[in-house]
Amino acid sequence: MSDTTLKETVRADLNSARRERDKLRTTVLTTLLSEARNREIELGRELSDDDVLALATSAIKRRREAAEQMRAGGREELALKEEQEAVILQGYLPPQLSEGEVSEMIREAIAGGANNLGAVMKMVSAQVKGRFEGRELNRLVREALG
Repeated sequence: MSDTTLKETVRADLNSARRERDKLRTTVLTTLLSEARNREIELGRELSDDDVLALATSAIKRRREAAEQMRAGGREELALKEEQEAVILQGYLPPQLSEGEVSEMIREAIAGGANNLGAVMKMVSAQVKGRFEGRELNRLVREALG
């Protein structure tokens, strides 16, 4: 991979989305970049790729939750739009881990002496950060300990 930062990649993708008149991608990437800019002002420094990944991850989570709420309210077309936006953002995250890979990490953590939900979550969540849904991780840990 080249020396470009994730933020620069998003900016370049935004420019091509604008050229292609892709309204949805343009909106999603503009929003991500403005959240990044606000975060930089808040922190008083340039964001690292990890910072941008954290922003993208929380934006995906917000959109998935919004999609669930839209669906519960019978607004399927709005739910689909939220999900499409989440998919666009997902493209900036590292490849997601499979449930099997995460279950293996949980087994290793338990074998390594972690014997309660908090200890296992603490050990495994650092390894899966940004690559596996926290809620699902919690479920898998509970199953393994159960």
